[in-house]
Amino acid sequence: MSKRDYYEVLGLSKSASKDEIKKAYRKLVKVYHPDVSKEADAEVKFKEVQEAYEVLSDDQKRAQYDQYGHTDPNQGFGGFGGGDFGGGFGGFEDIFSSFFGGGGGRRRDPNAPRKGSDLQYSMTLSFEEAVFGLEKEISIPREESCDTCKGSGAKPGTSKETCSHCQGAGQVNVEQNTPFGRIVNRRTCNHCSGTGQMIKEKCSTCRGAGRIRKTQKLNVKIPAGVDDGQQIRMSGQGEAGVNGGPAGDLYIVFQVRGHEFFERDGDDVYCEMPLTFTQAALGDEVEIPTLYGKVNLKIPAGTQTGTKFRLKGKGVKNVRGYGQGDQHVIVRVVTPTKLSAQQKELLKEFAADGTASYDEKNDNLFKRLKRAFKGE
Repeated sequence: MSKRDYYEVLGLSKSASKDEIKKAYRKLVKVYHPDVSKEADAEVKFKEVQEAYEVLSDDQKRAQYDQYGHTDPNQGFGGFGGGDFGGGFGGFEDIFSSFFGGGGGRRRDPNAPRKGSDLQYSMTLSFEEAVFGLEKEISIPREESCDTCKGSGAKPGTSKETCSHCQGAGQVNVEQNTPFGRIVNRRTCNHCSGTGQMIKEKCSTCRGAGRIRKTQKLNVKIPAGVDDGQQIRMSGQGEAGVNGGPAGDLYIVFQVRGHEFFERDGDDVYCEMPLTFTQAALGDEVEIPTLYGKVNLKIPAGTQTGTKFRLKGKGVKNVRGYGQGDQHVIVRVVTPTKLSAQQKELLKEFAADGTASYDEKNDNLFKRLKRAFKGE
């Protein structure tokens, strides 16, 4: 059976650049690799893609192919022929291994110490708890090193042995015959899962895993001033490390419930204070609730609704220790809805007197209203 054109195999034109050839090759090996593809002829197509890339990725071989095609005038196609390629097509294996884990290149030692996984815990706080801080006990399910086997996975009194299938390498050679010779790919040993070690007598507690799942109780000190969405890190309170590596960290993320009276913005707090018409007009001294108890606030005569007063230092303590916020009190003048007959008469007299009218000259709201009616 005649061979397909190499450019056709990779889906490229003859003017394709080296970068385009490499991209097409990477795409196709992921599609047709025998360990991934379910197509019946995947292995044949995979070898065809390998062969095309081997030729077109080499400038000298590509030039010769462009001139003579699959026919080699020098009997053997000048180096396309057989031979033992060992680890792969001169760099092909490194590209190939980035997708499928085989081949050359640097390989991480599976028995090297590794840090355990980090964990995240969501904690809901009341408004006051977030402002003042507290200490809480929480329960964290996590993987810990098995106390019975000390994390080895082997039955006490025994130890791991070198894997007889890979001789401790953690990888095995898998040979493939191609039209160009024999290719040797290295794959993870499925007997020891790449560790290079076997456990003949497994620990009865963890069944050879070296780790068990436990629920650990921890006391968490929550600093004053934490806000919604912030988090703290508890170093070493995550899952146990692997092969003697350090434990991961625990991140506690806070969700803070709202308050019926106070509203928080950073380290400042805001509240609305209702005043009667009389208090706003004549002035008064009123009692204001704060996070730290009640304080007296003097309301000047003629205070308008929306006026804001600041209570310095009555806000939230900065969680990083950078001072403390303020409390802002916004006045809302409440219009009475139920008036006695006498009160109505008094208000009518007050209005008839003329002194209850706006100061049109100085009131900005009144000015804006007049401009709106004029269409300015």
